[in-house]
Amino acid sequence: MTVYPLNLGTNTFGWTADEDSSFRILDAFVEAGGDFIDTADMYPMWAEGNQGGESEAIIGSWLASRRPSHLTVATKSGALPGAEGRTREATFRAVEGSLSRLGVEAIDLFYYHHDDDAVDIEEQVAVATDLIAQGKIKALALSNYSPERMREFFEASRDTLATPVAIQPQYNLVHRAEYETSYGPLAEEFGADVFPYFSLASGLLTGKYRTAEDLEGRARAGFIGDQLNRDTLAVVDTLVAVAEEHDVEPTTVALAWLLAKGVTAPIASVSRVDQLPALMAAPKLDLGQDALARLDAVSEPFA
Repeated sequence: MTVYPLNLGTNTFGWTADEDSSFRILDAFVEAGGDFIDTADMYPMWAEGNQGGESEAIIGSWLASRRPSHLTVATKSGALPGAEGRTREATFRAVEGSLSRLGVEAIDLFYYHHDDDAVDIEEQVAVATDLIAQGKIKALALSNYSPERMREFFEASRDTLATPVAIQPQYNLVHRAEYETSYGPLAEEFGADVFPYFSLASGLLTGKYRTAEDLEGRARAGFIGDQLNRDTLAVVDTLVAVAEEHDVEPTTVALAWLLAKGVTAPIASVSRVDQLPALMAAPKLDLGQDALARLDAVSEPFA
């Protein structure tokens, strides 16, 4: 895929960013050269009062009012109540729901957000093939599959319309081993793009959170709290030091490290427009071999 090497995550839309804030973020993202946004039918159903679909609905309203050109919209299904799993019925229901909320004729990139062990890989491939043939989705991608099932999917879908063009694994400075030993080699072998989630470890790698007190009253506290330990804080300390040396934000360094590792476009989200420039700066930052080596070394416990 030919996209700007930063994928804007929108799990904050309808949660920590209301519709007006989300519109401003999307406007600024596109104005800065961004052309790739990521959502899911379940976003953000974890927020109080939400049912899921709020992020897609906000994006759909923005698309209808702005009608941007050259924008790639990715969404995912598999966990929204009423459309869980990978059966044909559930997957088609999920796609129809996303098409309606987004207000588009076809989904540019559709992820199988979660595997379903009760559905054979061959059937999952057949369902995706039919969705593409019917013009409901343009391309398929995979997320949260085991390496074994992901390999089976790539092999079963070879030379079909449903060959996945991308994968969405978890990958960041404090979560390396799973990607570097399994998912990265799979992506390289099968020629798939890589759009990692939790690129900033739910905000830990922004450098803002060093203690439990820093998390008090924060919406992401539950996502970050369990990650605070000696090894992760050592990574954050080095990240902050490298950022100061390059006169950029730690966020920019964390994303630039991922790009230096060969990922196509890391996913990162914001709740305010003023947080966006640090994301957009990452593709322009050359960390240099010394900084990369220091970041590799301090994050070695996670490799």
